[in-house]
Amino acid sequence: MKTGLGKILAPTLASAFLLVAAVSAGAQSYAVELLGTNRWTDTKIDVRGGEKLKFTVDGTITFNLKNKTFGPRGLGRGYSDVVHELAIPDGSNGELIGRLGAGDTGQPFEIGGGLIFTAPVAERLYLGINESRNDAAQAAGSFHVTIEVLEAGSGTSLAAETSILELSGALLDSLPRHVSDKENRPGDMVNVLLVGSDREVLKAFTTAGWVQVDRTVSGTIKAGVLDTFHKKDYLTMPMSTLYLFDRPQDYGFAHAEPVQVIRSRHHLRVWKSTNEVNGRPLWCVAATHDVGIERDRNGLTHKIDPAIDDEREYVNNTLSATGLVVKRGHLTRSNPLTLGKTAAGGDEFHSDGRVLALVLKEELAVSK
Repeated sequence: MKTGLGKILAPTLASAFLLVAAVSAGAQSYAVELLGTNRWTDTKIDVRGGEKLKFTVDGTITFNLKNKTFGPRGLGRGYSDVVHELAIPDGSNGELIGRLGAGDTGQPFEIGGGLIFTAPVAERLYLGINESRNDAAQAAGSFHVTIEVLEAGSGTSLAAETSILELSGALLDSLPRHVSDKENRPGDMVNVLLVGSDREVLKAFTTAGWVQVDRTVSGTIKAGVLDTFHKKDYLTMPMSTLYLFDRPQDYGFAHAEPVQVIRSRHHLRVWKSTNEVNGRPLWCVAATHDVGIERDRNGLTHKIDPAIDDEREYVNNTLSATGLVVKRGHLTRSNPLTLGKTAAGGDEFHSDGRVLALVLKEELAVSK
């Protein structure tokens, strides 16, 4: 962790926090004051991969329009929270949360009244309030956070971009370039490859905050009702079935804000191929970003962002931020796909033709 010993960033009317770094008896600690009016605040603290931090929190914040005052554990959840845009959809409204990284690809985590946390990769630490924009606009008060470094960590960063020779050449060219619908019309581009077991693939996506989608409409209705009953956000709305290797997707994953999930979400489909890389399964992924609703030959469907390389990199960033990617690189086929159309709506998309390859961290075999 970088240190600013003895340096105080004095608060002004425009500042969002007070940061003091100090060393006491060999232990490094930071104090941060987090205002309720800021959903996210840059702490200016860079953590190392493997670094273990202890968060201790006090203070109160008031949501003036709701006339409610609460501590760092937040207000709990009510039915109104199901339709709020919260960073952690199923977390308590108003609780203290954290995130590694400046963009929207870092997975937020709950801190509440306190937490011992180990950073998976080296990144900038952000602290926030699990609140809507409306709540932040009329909030008063602050949380006072002490961050103590329990273990320094190794400095492990994101996996570096590298050549993945075992996935290039004839193997890469042998893989399908796109998926198709049930009428065998060509559709979304195969733009990501994963190397790992079923368990490792599921762990990488769930750790990165992706959720498995429902497989059927009946499952959608049941899940939506149950989630609402339990005051949870419904994020698992199903996606249409597409085909690769003459079969439907093995998994479908989505990444979305609850309020936007019907019209806008990051989503992808995953198929296990018959190929292996160093004895580990190779998976093909078609990732696109839904940005709206349109009518197709079968009714209503999602409209995708035509710049599908952005979604490829969204997958890259979200999975790599988990610390579960040990090798990553971009590969180019001998005959790359740079233009295409979706099977459903016929939307055009464009790409630089490169395919992202991610090798996942191998889990140790569990002895029986």
